Formats: sequence, C-alpha cells, structure tokens
Amino acid sequence: MENFESAIVNYIQSTKFEKLSRGVIDSVQDRILDSIGVAIAAFDDDAPISVRKYALTKQQSNGSTIWGTDIMTDSETAAFANGTSVRYLDYNDTYLSLEPLHPSDMIPGLVALAQENNLPGKELVLAIATGYELAVNLCDVASLRSFGWDHVSYTGLGASAGASKLFNFSDEETRSTLAIYSVPHASMRQTRVGELSMWKGAAAANAVRNAIFAANVVKSGFTGPYDFFNGEMGYVNQLLGGKLINPDILLNMKSDDTNRILDTYIKKWPVEYHAQSAIDACIELRENFQDPNLINNVEIETFKVAYEIIAKDPEKWDPKTRETADHSLPYTVAAALVDNNITQNSFDQEKIQDKLIKKILGLTSLNENDDLSEGYPDGIPNRITVTLNNGHEYVSEVKYPRGHANNKMSRLEIKAKFSENVKNVYSAEKIELISDNIFDIDNCNDLNSIFTGIKI
Repeated sequence: MENFESAIVNYIQSTKFEKLSRGVIDSVQDRILDSIGVAIAAFDDDAPISVRKYALTKQQSNGSTIWGTDIMTDSETAAFANGTSVRYLDYNDTYLSLEPLHPSDMIPGLVALAQENNLPGKELVLAIATGYELAVNLCDVASLRSFGWDHVSYTGLGASAGASKLFNFSDEETRSTLAIYSVPHASMRQTRVGELSMWKGAAAANAVRNAIFAANVVKSGFTGPYDFFNGEMGYVNQLLGGKLINPDILLNMKSDDTNRILDTYIKKWPVEYHAQSAIDACIELRENFQDPNLINNVEIETFKVAYEIIAKDPEKWDPKTRETADHSLPYTVAAALVDNNITQNSFDQEKIQDKLIKKILGLTSLNENDDLSEGYPDGIPNRITVTLNNGHEYVSEVKYPRGHANNKMSRLEIKAKFSENVKNVYSAEKIELISDNIFDIDNCNDLNSIFTGIKI
C-alpha cells in the first residue's frame, strides 16, 4: 500500500498563506461569517443552551470565547460548545461525494485554538483552507458511511490538519496530531439512524474537540500511534473496508492547488443538504397556486443517497423532533409546499404537529429514480410533482440548488443570510461591524477583539 500517511503530512507541511488565491481567502471569510450567523441563530435552542451550561463549568479568565457570550474557556471546550451551535440548525456548509461532509464544522475549533494562542488572522485562514483541503479530498477518496462509520471522522482529520498548521508543527508533530485524533476517536453512524437526538448536531463538534485536544497534547510533547492510516489496525483497514476508491487524490495533493473550499456549498435553507433542491422546486411550484389546501397528491422523485439518508426510515414520515424533521425529505417538502418557505421555525414542535403539513405528508409518495441517481454527486437532483384537486399537474426539477458550487451564492447573499440569522439580537450597525471584521480577518492581529465582539 502507498504511504498515504506521509502524503497527508507532506501536504499539510507545504501549505503557505502566500500560496492561497484571493478566491480561497474570500471563501474562508464567507464561511466564518456564515458559521457565526447560524450559531447565533441557534443561541436559544436546547442543545446550544446545554453546551453553554457545560462550558460554564470550565470558565476561565482568558482563552477562547463562547460565541454570543462573554464566557471564556479553554479551546477544547469552546470547540465543542461553538461547534454544536454551528451545527444545530443544520444550516452550515456542505460537500457531497462518496462521503458527505459539513466542512465548516471545523471552523469553531480552529478559531478557538487560534484565539487561545493569540495567533493572527492570516494563520487562521490558512489553517481553515488546509483543513478543508484534506477533509474534502477524503470525501472523494472513500466512503465511511458504507462501513457504518460517521462522516465526522473526516471532519476531525481536517481539523487536526488545521490545528497542526496553527501550531506550525514539524512532520512528526503533525503525524502525531493526526494519529492521536484518529486512532481513539472513530465515530459510529448510529448517530444518524432512526429518531435523531441532540447528538446529531454535536458529533462533529466532538470530533473537532478531539482534534484540538490532540494538537494540544502534542504541543506538550506527546507522541501518537504509528501507521495510523496505513497500519494493520489503522484507518483504512478498520473504517474504510481495507481500500481507497480514489487513492491518487491523496497522493497528489499540492499546496499550489489548495482550493477545495471552492467546491463546497453554502446552504440557502436550514435543512439537510440533499433536500435543498427539493425546497427550491417546491418554491417554484407554489408560483402556480396560492392555496396549499388545493393539493391532492405529491410525488417526490429523488436519488439513491438522498433516499437512504433522509427518506427511507419510518421516522422521516412522522418526525417527532427538530433533529429528525430537518433530516426528513418528505417533511421538508410538505412544509415548503404549505408555507412557501422554510425557516428555522419550520421545525418547532407546533409546526411539526401542524395538521395541514401532516395532511400533505399523507398525500405524498416518494420514489428513488435511477436517472436522478446518475446525476449525483455532480448535482443534487430532486423532482417534485404536485397534482391539484382540479386535476392540474405541475412539475419542477432542480439539480443545482442555490449555494451549490455550480450555483453559488454571492457575497451579498451570504451577508443577507447572516443578517437574517442575527437580526433579532444585533443592531444593523453591529451586523455591519461584524461583517466588515470577518471580511478583513486575514489582516487582523487580534482575533480576541473580533470574537469577544460578537456578544449578544
């Protein structure tokens, strides 16, 4: 077997801020702002409240900020608390390939580590771009899900790469960080099977917390297991079925081509990504009729991966929790058709129990379509057919939802999304200030001022 471990370490060692394109730097900035926005939008929800209570038990006079508060704690606790808030609404960015990923799950942990160590903004930008590069490439190399493991195992490897950059680690220190993260911290896919709990939104934060822990102990002189990736009991054999589908991707990573962040997608809607295009289709369909009570039948045609992740389980057809509802293709379609919109409030208990949404769910059928499956992962193809009581039939198919790499949101749209997420807690002036600070973060030498400045 090729020495993938060395290839990964060599790539991480080679990246430099000066080699990043302006487009990559801007994309990092966009995703930091988007992460803050979705975290603040979730501030008063149950899981973010719980993790802040946990963080209070580890409060200290300096270190890393719990976003939206004046609580300071250590980088590992902040990685977990802020990461859980970023993920909670299922509204942060996405990448889909052999394995799906929400790569901005890495950002809270890398921000926490950079803030705790008083590092400049450009080093944070480089760390995030490096972490994205490794994690997104891993998604193209092999599937964790196929063997019962969770995608957040890739998130943690990406965060380990970013943390190694922040500490300017040597080859051996970088290898140890990756090893101490990966060997003890494999994440089971059971997190996303059946009825979903708060842990659905915390699993990635926990993976990143473990990556930050790994970097911190390596900084103190600790060494990690050898052959963590290629070894007899290592990553490939234990988590990936003993082989990589596209191994050359890892072997050919080059610092001059650190740009995979450009292939990731920013979400327009606060739902699991495979449902994004279905919501776009529903909004388009509603242009044909004003009253959802006129709906007689709904047919959803989707692709294999979407069916497996957000449609096949019985719980997806009768969700009881926010975590299940925002990961349910039939529920999100019904809610979008009823309300001509999807917001965070679409997953409140009152809305989940809405009689008209339940009625539309009862009128809905769903089929996996081979032709649509062939269009994935290049696109996210969903086709919705609505038949009204008068027999009129309307069809909408969307392949590239807004925010997809092939249908990008502009910076103005990303800023508008941020504003919408935080408008209830920040003044217009503060929204502008935070946006301006993040859009210049690579020139900032005081991250503490930025992240203490987002207090609600």
